[in-house]
Amino acid sequence: MDRRASLKSLMVASVAGAAFVSTTGCKTESTNVSVETNDGLYGRIGSEKEWDDEVMSKTYFTEHEAQTIATLCDIILPATDSAGSATDAAVPAFIEFIVKDLPNNQLPLRGGIAWLDGLSRSRYDATFIDCTTDQQIEIIEDIAYPDPDKKKLDMAVGISFFDRIRNLTMTGYYTSQMGIKDLGYKGNVPNVWDGVPSEVLAAHDVDYDAEWLSKCVDQSKREDIAEWDDDMNLIT
Repeated sequence: MDRRASLKSLMVASVAGAAFVSTTGCKTESTNVSVETNDGLYGRIGSEKEWDDEVMSKTYFTEHEAQTIATLCDIILPATDSAGSATDAAVPAFIEFIVKDLPNNQLPLRGGIAWLDGLSRSRYDATFIDCTTDQQIEIIEDIAYPDPDKKKLDMAVGISFFDRIRNLTMTGYYTSQMGIKDLGYKGNVPNVWDGVPSEVLAAHDVDYDAEWLSKCVDQSKREDIAEWDDDMNLIT
């Protein structure tokens, strides 16, 4: 199993159990609820909309930091024949939003980028984004897959930083439209039950009553609402 497939498998359980928010919003008469959807967002109450606007109006990462995050995102989740990369899914913009919405991420990420550049300069006399692809991968492998027997204290910051950026990248990607499609997640869909298989019924020498078969297993009537008589006998 390749690296991307391994990362995808880690996300299936958590994403499959999540309820994805509608992008259309609900109309209401309340003056405290925003029903504007031109920006592609779901409905938000007034205070939430104000917070979103405040967060969106600011920029936290410098251009260099943003480029470094984009590079890291695509190292973690590169494009494949069947799916786009993390940057194709706008994951760096998601991370930019998260650090403003949840400021406790700001120092670890900014400090982690500074640490990464420091290590890159010490090894290759260049910032991380100015290193060659092979040099970048060599650095990432040291902090993404640290050997527990050889883990050094001077790598602890980088290891912690990469754990955080990897988690944010996976969260951003696999909650995006592109990532959900890559997972093959279809959401909650009604199943279709057409009765016990005939071979199982035959093995037990039983069969369905024709009347109940037409009432309970006929899928053409699956949208009909059941009706009962006064004696609780199923009519239809």
